[in-house]
Amino acid sequence: MVIKEAQELKTSEVLKSASPSLDAEPAEVHVLAVDDSLIDRRVIERLLKTSAYKVTTVDSGIRALEILGIAEALGSVSLNAFQFNLVITDYCMPGMTGYDLLKKIKGTSALKEIPVVIMSSENVPTRISSCLAEGAEEFLLKPVQLADVKRLRGHVRHCGGQQDVDVPILKRKAPVEEVLLQGREKRSCLTSVTAT
Repeated sequence: MVIKEAQELKTSEVLKSASPSLDAEPAEVHVLAVDDSLIDRRVIERLLKTSAYKVTTVDSGIRALEILGIAEALGSVSLNAFQFNLVITDYCMPGMTGYDLLKKIKGTSALKEIPVVIMSSENVPTRISSCLAEGAEEFLLKPVQLADVKRLRGHVRHCGGQQDVDVPILKRKAPVEEVLLQGREKRSCLTSVTAT
């Protein structure tokens, strides 16, 4: 009798683990972070990991294209084994800017749905407008803070068509004025910290 109950329990556990559950943890969110500065890469990686993201970091737009499987050297698109839900990239990088990387991603049919967020320490309205017009989800001003990273959850692309029930997918583009205001607020905070 005990053996039969143990077998039934084991069978029900196997069935339960094989069937998708509404209580199951959502799939891990994988972010590709691109920045030529080692310090900035480490900061953004730490902020993303603190917010429970899986992070892959690279030091250039060209390396990001290789990771995504769309490097021009390959001559064709071969989707990499990595599945990214979001790309966050610095704007100013040697070789390929974040804007150029954005255009390559949005110009590749297999990857154009991946949200791209641009970050920069320079608060240039024309640059911000160009990135948003080209398809960037948001433009963040450095130094990136935890509050900025938490806002990214709304831009995450969910693979397999599943979405977190608690988190609506936002298709909001931050207006240039809002980004400029963020820059002024961050500078005033930094000024007050350095003045004391």
